[in-house]
Amino acid sequence: METHNSSHVTEFILTGLSHERGIQLFLFALFLIFYLIVLPSNVLIIITIRGDTHLNSPMYFLLANLAFLDIWYSSITAPKMLADFFSERKVISFGGCIAQLFFLHFVGAAEMFLLTVMAYDRYVAICKPLYYSVQMSRRLCVTLVVASWAGGFIHSLIQVVLIIRLPFCGPNELDNYFCDITQVLRITCTDSFMEEIVMIFSSGLISVVCFVALLVSYAFLLTVLKKNVGESATKALSTCYSHITIVIFMFGPAIYIYARPFDEYAPDKVVSVFHTIIFPLLNPIIYTLRNKEITTAMKKLVLQYLLCRKCVG
Repeated sequence: METHNSSHVTEFILTGLSHERGIQLFLFALFLIFYLIVLPSNVLIIITIRGDTHLNSPMYFLLANLAFLDIWYSSITAPKMLADFFSERKVISFGGCIAQLFFLHFVGAAEMFLLTVMAYDRYVAICKPLYYSVQMSRRLCVTLVVASWAGGFIHSLIQVVLIIRLPFCGPNELDNYFCDITQVLRITCTDSFMEEIVMIFSSGLISVVCFVALLVSYAFLLTVLKKNVGESATKALSTCYSHITIVIFMFGPAIYIYARPFDEYAPDKVVSVFHTIIFPLLNPIIYTLRNKEITTAMKKLVLQYLLCRKCVG
């Protein structure tokens, strides 16, 4: 362990996901495929929504912002994890660890708040359709998105302020492939019970409250929609089911990780993989495959690109 004046940890050692070379190569190939799908698909979603005037609605504006958050969220842990598969000694500096922890909670919390905003958007669209364009104006949408980012920033800042003031004098091994509060608090050189309680209330409570609120709101919307018939109701039902799927896959792992005491459990790494690597892949897949307007706009965009290439050629 490297220390400064034999009292301060300057780096953390990550145990990673496996020590078996064959498993490491398999996981590298698998997660690289995931990452190479997440980036271009989310970029394509943003370009499609920005470039198609038929998608100029609050729902798609929020969806484009969700895609942007997914690009950022998936890039916080994945690149270093992929590089560490080829490293005998998986190390991250103290500053790098704090930065990774900060951005993970910043973007993750912002995404949770944005999903709550998207639920409100669906409520207005379904229950108050005549006032939708007024209540969900462009200015309000931008304000809600900025508020989501601000909420994520404040939430993450609390985590970092609590972590950075704690003493770390050894050990310096984190039982995961990235830095997070659940692992870092376990290796402090002091009693971190109060910090753990604050972080459980901060991260865990945010996850639970948002999750319950979203489930209740979508349950109400589904009840309203099932009383109606027609193509618009069917389309709205499909959208709500997509949102519910994302909410469950987003909040389930977060609640499991942060809404309980930070003791070590065997499934922690598996849940962390799902939370940081697999979940960002679900947004483009679910939203793209279940939304005919986006798939149609994407096909048109790709066709226009190919025709332009032919004309240039």
